[in-house]
Amino acid sequence: MSVRRMLATKCPTDELSLTNCAIINPDDFPNDVGHIVVTTGPQQHFVFTVKPHHDVPCGTVGFSLFQRKWATLSLKQEIEVQPYYFDPTSECLCTIVVEADFLQKKSTTLEPYDTDQMAKEFQQQFSGQAFTVGQQLAFQFKDKKMLGLVVKSLEAADIAAISAGVNAPPKKARMGRCLGDTVIQFEKAENSSLNLVGKSKGKVVRQSIINPDWDFQKMGVGGLDKEFSAIFRRAFASRVFPPEVVTQLGCKHVKGILLYGPPGTGKTLMARQIGTMLNAREPKIVNGPQILDKYVGESEANIRRLFADAEEEEKRLGPNSGLHIIIFDEIDAICKSRGSVAGNTGVHDTVVNQLLAKIDGVEQLNNILVIGMTNRRDMIDEALLRPGRLEVQMEISLPDENGRHQILNIHTSRMREYKKLSSDVDLKELAIKTKNFSGAELEGLVRAAQSTAMNRLIKASNKVEVDPAAMEKLMVSRNDFLNALDNDIKPAFGLSAEILDQLLMRGIITWGKPVTEILTNGNLYVQEARSTEESGLVSVLLEGPPNSGKTALAAQIAKNSDFPFVKICTPEDMVGFTETAKCLSIRKIFDDAYRSQLSCILVDNIERLLDYGPIGPRYSNLTLQALLVLLKKQPPRGRKLLILCTTSRRQVLEEMEMLSAFTSILHVPNLSHPDHLINVVEELDIFKKAELPSLHAKLQGRRLFIGIKKLLCLTDLAKQVEPNYRVPMFLAKLEEEGFLE
Repeated sequence: MSVRRMLATKCPTDELSLTNCAIINPDDFPNDVGHIVVTTGPQQHFVFTVKPHHDVPCGTVGFSLFQRKWATLSLKQEIEVQPYYFDPTSECLCTIVVEADFLQKKSTTLEPYDTDQMAKEFQQQFSGQAFTVGQQLAFQFKDKKMLGLVVKSLEAADIAAISAGVNAPPKKARMGRCLGDTVIQFEKAENSSLNLVGKSKGKVVRQSIINPDWDFQKMGVGGLDKEFSAIFRRAFASRVFPPEVVTQLGCKHVKGILLYGPPGTGKTLMARQIGTMLNAREPKIVNGPQILDKYVGESEANIRRLFADAEEEEKRLGPNSGLHIIIFDEIDAICKSRGSVAGNTGVHDTVVNQLLAKIDGVEQLNNILVIGMTNRRDMIDEALLRPGRLEVQMEISLPDENGRHQILNIHTSRMREYKKLSSDVDLKELAIKTKNFSGAELEGLVRAAQSTAMNRLIKASNKVEVDPAAMEKLMVSRNDFLNALDNDIKPAFGLSAEILDQLLMRGIITWGKPVTEILTNGNLYVQEARSTEESGLVSVLLEGPPNSGKTALAAQIAKNSDFPFVKICTPEDMVGFTETAKCLSIRKIFDDAYRSQLSCILVDNIERLLDYGPIGPRYSNLTLQALLVLLKKQPPRGRKLLILCTTSRRQVLEEMEMLSAFTSILHVPNLSHPDHLINVVEELDIFKKAELPSLHAKLQGRRLFIGIKKLLCLTDLAKQVEPNYRVPMFLAKLEEEGFLE
């Protein structure tokens, strides 16, 4: 049949519009014409399946709105029409992939659309029809909302090859005919809230949640591999899988992460880089205090504004919503335990209530990830820490040796790149020397070494001048790092070296076997604390008379331990403290110790800490109970703690039932034999060698009882007199003060 010129017109009824057929008058074409090709211009050919209806005038073809859009037809437009006959060997479609979305974008729903049922309905409605890539059509599925479909891709079977016995794969096609066994697949349109379920759902090209350009080393987060792996497993693994898999598991995504730990360990840095790692929207970073506002209700409104974008997208796209990340720095500023803040305004409480409701309230959001950071986890309201809210709680602790090496690598990478780091700098050596350094302190160490290197090239004359050749000469050496270690940067959770040196100013004088035994036993307890598998706690009490050298011996044992964290808890640091303040101060020392792998705490003069007074007697029961709890409390798993305590009142501690809190007790005696005293004066070399036999003879047969500390004071006094009078004056003082009988 030759080409006919006809006019385009509207489809006569809505029911006929849903058939996806062009409507013709029965008198215009013979009964065997099932398809027509419409030509609207050069190279503009569109194939339609036709349906005859008498409501269409002769010489016209009725098209639906979708068909007119696809073929760019206008009403009353003149078109060329001729019959079209399919090639039965090459234009039989085996797969049709269509993209679906709601026809009315303002009228959407999150109810599931079963694609298996949709495929059956599609075949019933459109079997035998012609389809072309890019074609648009309306689809009514049962009593649900009308869908708009766009043909995305077609695959046709090679019938000729199959007939010849060749196993030929399907080939891409631009146009073809839908058969009764054609596979129909549905894909959701981009940004659509249509919820497709079932096996006939087409493969969705999902963007990976992990940024492909993300590199752990380049992000500047070192020493946190284990923590990052745990966070990824808990918080992001479920987001890697398609939404339908998560739905099948009945799984909810983790909505909150709390990063806590000592200052400077990389909490804020890790949270900042999580946003960079993810293919998500730019994270909203909020400092806790910024939320608070002086106007009534404004603080709560600030919380609501943070979640507004996520709420809007959740309503619009449902399970297909993107991830919204909200990062709270210093979250303890706004999420203190309710009822703990003084005053009657209750602002903090209502802010906490608002945050709780938004993260996991009655109207749940499943497209958010809240990351909170704090170094005061104990202050945060417990309702915020339950599963469903900030359920992943990760301690970002001090880096180990391997972690410190990674961090130093990161902070010296630029220097190595530009050859400003001397070849004698061994980062592994520095990692060993920087025990208990946090990430921030390691960065500070590198800066201090750089400043030392730069200072060498500054001419300090009347004016501060820089050597003109400084750029070429500047080189950061090993000595610069060692100088920074000795003088500039000290770890907050490190060795109290200055206090230990002060306690050991006179050294340890081995005046007899008791001293040797105490140090030997002390070293055994150190080994026990270091190697214990079952229990990580060893507590030792050094008891003895006043001035017997208990503190110095405890300090020597602590120094011999070579533990990276050694802290001294002394009554001198708490003069004037209230009972509560004293308990909090002691508690902080123990909490700090739990953050280190190996820790030693020296609690000096324990009866003075307890405010013990013999007249009365009186003591602080609050402090006593706090110490009893802390002395028996096991450190966290994998952490080892050695506690050394000293007292001159063993009997008092026994009455207070404290002795049972210690794993071992060492007795530190006074000097009780003349040979002990001779050993001391020989080591101190204060008397002439010729006088020592005379001194020894005068001491024989006499009773001696003196503490080493008091003896050292008397020897210092003896040094102040003439050498010839030292021995008589020394003996006189011993007798006068009752140490020698």
